This record gives sequence, structure tokens and C-alpha cells, in this order.
Amino acid sequence: MRINDTLRAAAAPALLLAAAVAGPAQAAGADFQYLGQDDRPHAITDPRGCVAAAGKGGGLTGAVVNHTGKTATLYREPGCKGPALLVVGPRASAPVGPYFASVRFTP
Repeated sequence: MRINDTLRAAAAPALLLAAAVAGPAQAAGADFQYLGQDDRPHAITDPRGCVAAAGKGGGLTGAVVNHTGKTATLYREPGCKGPALLVVGPRASAPVGPYFASVRFTP
């Protein structure tokens, strides 16, 4: 059963927060969090350079939470190629859709 888009949009921030407090193994270093197209929360714990997005981040009503002190630039293509899809500043969050495949972190 798929979560409908309205419910998913409302639940995305709560799911990311739940993932952050789920336990030390998941929360430790969870600097950049997002909801993947697989409806699961994901985290990037080593935000350096270009990083692949597991679970294809975003979805139709996904969100990203950037707890880092770096700017996160999201790309639809792997390897941070092509035009930027979205730029999320340090310690900010934003809705994103339909998906992103990679993210580049810059100071």
C-alpha cells in the first residue's frame, strides 16, 4: 500500500525527525536527511563533495533537512551533473520533487 501524496507531504518532516531520534546508530552524524522515493528516511552522515542519494531522494512530496553548516545543491543526475535542481542553505529545510539523485556540499 502506498501512502497518498497529501499524507506523505504532511508526514515527511515527522518521519525525518523520527529517524533522527530513533537511536544512536541512526542519529549519530545524521547531518542531511531526506525522504526517498522508497518512502523511507535516509541520511548523509559525511557531507563532503558530491554524494549519491540512496533511495532516490524526494518523491512527489519529499523534503530535505540540512543540519550542516554547508550549502547543499541537489541534482537530478548522478554525480552532481546537469543543472542544479534545488539549493538548500545551511541549517535549512525545503520541499523537493520529483526526485534527486545526488547532492553536492560546499562551504
